[in-house]
Amino acid sequence: MTPRPDPLTVEVVELIGTVVARYYEEYELAAAQHSLTGAQARVLGLLAREPLPMRRIAQRLKCEPSNVTGIVDRLESRGLVERRPDPADRRVKLAAPTEEGRRTAERLRTSLDFAREPLGGLTVAERTLLKELLQRMLGMVPERGPEQEGPEQK
Repeated sequence: MTPRPDPLTVEVVELIGTVVARYYEEYELAAAQHSLTGAQARVLGLLAREPLPMRRIAQRLKCEPSNVTGIVDRLESRGLVERRPDPADRRVKLAAPTEEGRRTAERLRTSLDFAREPLGGLTVAERTLLKELLQRMLGMVPERGPEQEGPEQK
């Protein structure tokens, strides 16, 4: 029998769920302001970081490559994305943002006020701690400088 989580853990999980739900709600609204679906906006945001092959986009979004093809087709028809050969393997096509696609992705990113405003109320130290805790939860090891080391590292 699996032990029941403590009430604090249950509350934290519920709060994380609420944050995620609010983020997606705002993301969908921001996407709609640019006449995009949430999925199109997420693909455009990924591609604004780096051009990617369809398979990698599908892996990152946890969906089927055929779904990604349709999304990229629609973004391409709007002039926000283009397909180009991968310089490392010319058989592979990369989806990459056009200049207009980059500008749209940036406008989307800067229009998400939901988290930015409450985070602005936290000190730099609190935001840094929150970032490091989230990274640990995701299995990412945050880079720490000597000035950030806690007593357990010294």
